[in-house]
This record gives sequence, structure tokens and C-alpha cells, in this order.
Amino acid sequence: MSDIASGLPSPWIVKYSKTKKREYYFNPETKESHWEPPSGTDYVRLKDYLREHPVRIRCLHILIKHRDSRRPSSHHNPHITITKAEAAKELERYRDAIFNKGASFEEIARERSDCNSYKRGGDLGFFGRGEMQPDFEKAAFALKVGEISGIVDTESGLHLIKRIA
Repeated sequence: MSDIASGLPSPWIVKYSKTKKREYYFNPETKESHWEPPSGTDYVRLKDYLREHPVRIRCLHILIKHRDSRRPSSHHNPHITITKAEAAKELERYRDAIFNKGASFEEIARERSDCNSYKRGGDLGFFGRGEMQPDFEKAAFALKVGEISGIVDTESGLHLIKRIA
């Protein structure tokens, strides 16, 4: 019997290998794993499933830290004192500028993000599940390519996230 959504035979699941940088197939009951889909896979459904549920995505983000962030300092400011509410207002202004005034997400990230990814326009590169803070991951994986999140609150601060792949 196959999992209708993924096309994989039950109980197989798709996982991602950080060392090989590719997906693999894992049976949690037997602890067996394969690089190729197991026998009984519906390849058409699997391809559709992986398109809709990728094991890795690529995002840009703008991080605004506040005084209650995990590390309230950045390359912009060695001692961040703004409140969470002030950080949220700032991100709302940036979101409005992107959506209503044609501002560039990447340029805003370069100019203002408190993350070291500012150098790359906020580009975090590709990442898989379990590699980011849970709330960030949940928001990022919920986005479709090209979409921008609302404000996402993590221990690091407040974020806007744009999925690019």
C-alpha cells in the first residue's frame, strides 16, 4: 500500500542527507534507507509531492533584532536597544515599501538586516527541515516561491522571509 500523497509505499518517507546534499528514502520501522525510491513507488506522485513538499528550500530574509533578542547586537549596532514593537513597526514599513512602492527586498536586507546574510542581500542559501529555528522553518516552508511572509518572531529577532527556490 502506498502513501497517496507522496507516492511512496507505506511507511517510507523522504529525508535529506546533509553530507551528500540530496534526498534519500527512509523506512522508520526497519531503519532501512536507499538513495533511490523503494520498490512500489508511484513515481509520478512522488515527483508532484517533491515539487509541493521540497526537502530543501532557499530563502532571503531581513532580520531586525530587538533588546530581547537572543544576542542583541549586530554589525550595524553593537548594543541594540529597540523594543520588539519598534522592530515590528520597522519591518511593517519595509514590507509596505516592498509591496506598495516597488522597493527591493535584497537592497533592504543589504542596508538594514541584522543578520550576516545582509552581505548577500539576505540570502540564506538552501536549507532543509531541522536546520533553522522552528518558527522560522515553519513560516519558510509554508511559502511558495516568490512569496514573502508576514513578520516571523524567533529567538534571534523579527524576520521577513522571501522564498526564492
